Amino acid sequence: MILHPGILALLSGSLLTFGFVLFSARLSCQVLRYWQPEQADERQLTLERRSYLVSTLINYAFGFSILSLPLFLYTVDDIHPLFVGAMCATGSLNSNPIGWWALFVKMALVLTGGLWVVVNHYDLRAADYPLVRFKSLMLLLLVPLVTADFVLQVLYFLGLKPEIITSCCGSLFSSKSAGLAAEVASFPPRPMMALFYAGALLFAVLLLLNLLSKAPLWRYLLALAAIPYLLLGLTATISFISLYVYELPTHHCPFDMLQKSSNFIGYPIYLGLFGGVLCSMVPGLLEALHCKLGSGPALQRSQRHWVLAASLFFGLFLLLTGWPVVFGGLSLRMFF
Repeated sequence: MILHPGILALLSGSLLTFGFVLFSARLSCQVLRYWQPEQADERQLTLERRSYLVSTLINYAFGFSILSLPLFLYTVDDIHPLFVGAMCATGSLNSNPIGWWALFVKMALVLTGGLWVVVNHYDLRAADYPLVRFKSLMLLLLVPLVTADFVLQVLYFLGLKPEIITSCCGSLFSSKSAGLAAEVASFPPRPMMALFYAGALLFAVLLLLNLLSKAPLWRYLLALAAIPYLLLGLTATISFISLYVYELPTHHCPFDMLQKSSNFIGYPIYLGLFGGVLCSMVPGLLEALHCKLGSGPALQRSQRHWVLAASLFFGLFLLLTGWPVVFGGLSLRMFF
């Protein structure tokens, strides 16, 4: 294994997260079985103290899981000079393909873990802990994802061998290659730009409707549109946004923008995309839980705050990706 500080931090943090989640999952089973808030006996008081312990442990665990995604990206990019043929994070991931699965699982864990933290926040704010059973069940459902995150990272980092010759983004994100990444990179810029900005307009309209209306329908539609827009944003980044960022008509890599040569612009771009998606899912989740949280003005104000946060992240993503398209030095007219 490569003894890189980022690798050691990721493995140590994932091990602690895995341990916290397994320990908390056992306590969550007890909560699901014996939780009776109307009782005031010794067992109920013990469960209440244990549920607070679970909340504290998992908050730290999922907090690290969210921060581990940019740390993972930084680490795999930072170690790429160790591999022959690698020029960015793509080469590091290609040197052991398990790394791609580790990346995808981390992306899923950022969203699901973030939603658990939000649910826990609203549960602790209420006097009678109305969401204890729901967040306990949610935690049990996340155990396989946390386990996969830990196991895949271990297998990936232990399987890295510097003597292996790897391939980099020039071969993976190329229209002449085979595979999903190559197919996305080969999408014609003009229809992809039309689809992306049409989707952005639709998403903006949903955000506006959520700000102007209190109807539950718009909350649910915004939450349902979040994941498709995430996929559309990632596809557009590979298809044409990366071209304008690098000002190269054939360079589709989504990882080179994380490097100093691109002023690390990829980090705020992905922050805007993932932050907007996560915040957009929260109002719909809160609407689904309103029977336990209540549907008064306080909940509606909270939903509005999440919509505003989603709008800010959404605006950040569009600003950073649209600026090079409008004001950059590259023109793709001949490719349209």
